[in-house]
Amino acid sequence: MARVYAAALTPLRDGGDALDEDVFPPYVDFLRAGGVQGVLALGTTGEGILLRPDERKRVVELFLDGPLDVIAHCGAQTTRDTVELAAHAAERGAHGVAVIAPPYFALDERALLAHFEAAAHACAPTPFYVYEFARASGYAVAPALIEHLRERVPNLVGMKVSDSPWEAFAPYLLEGLDVFVGPEALIAQGLEHGAAGAVSALASALPEKVVAVDPGLAEIRAAIERFPRHAALKRIVARRGVAIREDVRAPLRGLTHDERRGLDAWLDASS
Repeated sequence: MARVYAAALTPLRDGGDALDEDVFPPYVDFLRAGGVQGVLALGTTGEGILLRPDERKRVVELFLDGPLDVIAHCGAQTTRDTVELAAHAAERGAHGVAVIAPPYFALDERALLAHFEAAAHACAPTPFYVYEFARASGYAVAPALIEHLRERVPNLVGMKVSDSPWEAFAPYLLEGLDVFVGPEALIAQGLEHGAAGAVSALASALPEKVVAVDPGLAEIRAAIERFPRHAALKRIVARRGVAIREDVRAPLRGLTHDERRGLDAWLDASS
């Protein structure tokens, strides 16, 4: 059984334009029943980068109202917004703060160190995690930079690493840091090599399979990736009894009629 945080979905309504606050409690209950230890709120799966700062703060508060540990992803395009979100998460009692390298501009080491340091200080002493996902941010955070950050930031305790294949992931297994595996295909191998657990998108909809490190996780992820992932995961959760809508924040899109039928057929065949 793995120590798993669900990369939580964000319930939305009105075509994705508003938070669907009433769905948070039953969704958290669903995740808890699936065996996860906590949630990573507002990460890639949670559409965090697409939400306004005030919405992101409210999402953190809604997840914190539940029984699970909450790591708040506070990464934003600017250092100012990142610091504001990190400080808010800490003030509200988040169990951790995670920050991805800001997308679009490939920052050099000096700029990126300053960005992470400002975010970590804003939430101190709350545990701070670097969220490494080169495909999403557009560039990798070098392991050497993480070592330099450790010298400056006492509350840096770990990382979520979503890079693959294994050769891209393995260099981040740094001694003394809790490293959480993002790619489901690498969870078993990561745990064998000292990873602390997993922060998984699949756990947002199929938590029990990730907690059990189901040997079919890679195939399940590949099947879901055939569809618009965010809407597909919400569809799966709804099929499993939580009244979550498929609504996503534009420019993400929902499922077409044919995609919905295809996803449902896959679910029926795999259940």
